[in-house]
Amino acid sequence: MEKKRVNLDMKQYGMFLALIAIYLIFAVLTHGKNLTPMNINNLVMQNGYVVILAIGMLLCVLTGNVDLGVGSIVALCGAAAGILMMDYNKNMWVAIIVALAIGLVVGMFAGVFIAYLNIPPFVVTLATMLMGRGLTYTLLKSQTKGPLPDNYTFIGARFLPTYKIFFGDGVLDLVSIAVAVIVSVALIMSELRSIRIKKKYNFALAPAWQTILKDAIMLFIIWFFFYKLARYNGLPFILLIMVILIAIYAFITTKTVAGRQIYALGGNRKAANLSGINTNKVFFWVYTNMGVLSAIAGIVLSARNGSSTPKAGDGFEMDAIASCYIGGAAVAGGSGSILGAVVGAFVMGILNNGMSLFGWTTDVQKIVKGAVLLGAVTVDVLSKRKNK
Repeated sequence: MEKKRVNLDMKQYGMFLALIAIYLIFAVLTHGKNLTPMNINNLVMQNGYVVILAIGMLLCVLTGNVDLGVGSIVALCGAAAGILMMDYNKNMWVAIIVALAIGLVVGMFAGVFIAYLNIPPFVVTLATMLMGRGLTYTLLKSQTKGPLPDNYTFIGARFLPTYKIFFGDGVLDLVSIAVAVIVSVALIMSELRSIRIKKKYNFALAPAWQTILKDAIMLFIIWFFFYKLARYNGLPFILLIMVILIAIYAFITTKTVAGRQIYALGGNRKAANLSGINTNKVFFWVYTNMGVLSAIAGIVLSARNGSSTPKAGDGFEMDAIASCYIGGAAVAGGSGSILGAVVGAFVMGILNNGMSLFGWTTDVQKIVKGAVLLGAVTVDVLSKRKNK
C-alpha cells in the first residue's frame, strides 16, 4: 500500500526560519558582533526571565486572555528577596521561599477574582500591575538594594561546572559539547520514533527531503548554540532552569488532563463546561501558576542584576505576551505551544540584542517590536479567515 504524503506544517516551523532569518540579518548589519560566544551567552542570560514569563503567559493566552501584572510581580518578588538578604541578613533560601510565596499569593489573589468573581482578567491583572508596582516602590522606598550575596547571584549570572581543553586560539568546554551530542541524539531518536509510529498506523508522512532538511536545520541550531557556549564559559545556570521549566510545561500541556482542559477552555468555554470541565478551577490554577513563574523570573532577574530595583520588570509583560503571539499562539485562545512561546521569546531577545548592537535607540526598538507583534497577530487572524 502506498504511504500517504503530507507537507510539513510551515506555521509550526516557520518561526524557526524567522528566528534564523532575523539573526542572520543582524549578523550582517552588526558585522558579526552578534555571532560572538560572549553575545550568545548574553542572549541566554538576558532573556532567561522573559522565557520563564512566556511559558506561564502561554497558559493565560491559551484561555484567550493575558496577564498584565507579571512585570510588577517580578519586581515585587525580587524586592522582597533583596530586602530580606540585605536588611535582615536572612539566608538565601529563606529569601527565595518568601519570594515564591509572594508570587503564589498574588497569583491566587488574581485567580479568585477571575475564576470565582468573574471579573475580566484584563481588569484584574491591570490592578495587580498597579498594586504590585506601588508595593515595590513602598518596600524599597525608591532605592536599590545590593549588591546581593554571591551565592544568590549564582542563579542568574554564573555557570555550571565545566571541563575545558585548549582548542584553536582559545578553550572549549567539553561539558557543553557532550550536552550537544545528547540533545542531537535525542532529536534523531525522537524523529525516528515518530516516523515508525506513523508507518505503523498508516498515518501521512512528510516527504523524506523535508524531514531531513528540517532536522538538519535543527541540528545546526543546536550545535551552533552549544559550540558558542563551549567557547565562552560553558552552560549558564539559568539555562538549566529554563530547560527544566520548558520540559515540565511541555509535558503538562501535551500529556496531561490539565493541559487538555486549558486548550478546551480556550477553544470554547461553554462547550468545555458542558463536557464536565470545571473552567473556574482551570482559570484559578492558570493565574496562580503565572504568579509563581513571575516570582521565579523575579529571583532570576535580581540575581542577574545583583540587586533589587524599583524599575525591575518594567515592560516585561509586553515581551511575554508578544513572545506567545509571535510563537504562533492564537489570539482567541485554544492554540499554541510551549516551544513556540520559547522561540518567540528568543525572537524578541534577538531583536533587542541586534538593535542594541546596531545602535538603534530605544524608541526605534519599540517601533520595530510593535510592528513585529502586529505582523504576527495579523498573519494569525488572516490565516484563520481563509480557513473558514
